[in-house]
Amino acid sequence: MLDMLDYAFMQRALLAALLVGIAAPAVGIYLVQRRQAIMGDGIGHVALTGVALGFLLNANPVWTAVLVSAAGAVAMELIRWYGKARGDLALAMLFYGGMAGGVMLINLSPNGSSANLTTYLFGSITTVSDSDVIAIVCLSAFVLAVSLGLRRQLFAVCQDEAFARVTGLPVRLLNLLLAVTAAVTVTVAMRVVGLLLVSALMVIPVAAAQQVTRGFATTLGLAVGFGVLVTLSGTTTSFYADVPPGASIVVLAIGLFVLVTALAAPLARRRARAVAQDGAGGTLEAGEREGARV
Repeated sequence: MLDMLDYAFMQRALLAALLVGIAAPAVGIYLVQRRQAIMGDGIGHVALTGVALGFLLNANPVWTAVLVSAAGAVAMELIRWYGKARGDLALAMLFYGGMAGGVMLINLSPNGSSANLTTYLFGSITTVSDSDVIAIVCLSAFVLAVSLGLRRQLFAVCQDEAFARVTGLPVRLLNLLLAVTAAVTVTVAMRVVGLLLVSALMVIPVAAAQQVTRGFATTLGLAVGFGVLVTLSGTTTSFYADVPPGASIVVLAIGLFVLVTALAAPLARRRARAVAQDGAGGTLEAGEREGARV
């Protein structure tokens, strides 16, 4: 099992997978709280234009994807604020325009090809370079600094914007920061899981953790644990089974969600019966005490 560590590209891939497994659920928990679980998918469409722009300009596609996806995330927030009835239409045009722009630019680039594009769409463990690892480490540090350092403020905004505004929090600034952080997370994960599947990694570990936890801190911790588990397991599976890492990671994440849900259901029913029995017992004891007083 450890023989894969003899390969330098697998060392880089596992490090990238570890960081992605931590960063994606750390941001995804806020998107799930806001009922914007699909936002990562939209940012992935826009980030494709950034990847293609990197090939066109002969620059590192990770950094150009960060800039373009961050601009797209800010545009999504502005549309959410001011779009009103036409907001969904504007978002759809932004998503599909990003995908079309990426395909167009990749074909105009002398350094791009359909093979290069596929590695960013679905991930590739063999193409994570030293410069990619440096970029992923830096971007992951930013993601964790925001998602953990501002967790109280971000949770308040995601839970109830009106209440957060009354308490004096800069709601719009925090929303923009969260959108940019989600965009950075997408670009961090695209080398491992791919732009088309990154949203699943941001959402499924959080959804699985919510089946067995209730508090925000415990849900966040368990979601990150699940994220690390499926990214490392999926990357290892892709090496030995010679299958795409993005698909392996997402399939394992879905399987984990099904397993946790199946195990959590009887526990929840047992807990509910215990609460009901305790409540009935408490009512009976109160009635007996009242009868004794009479």
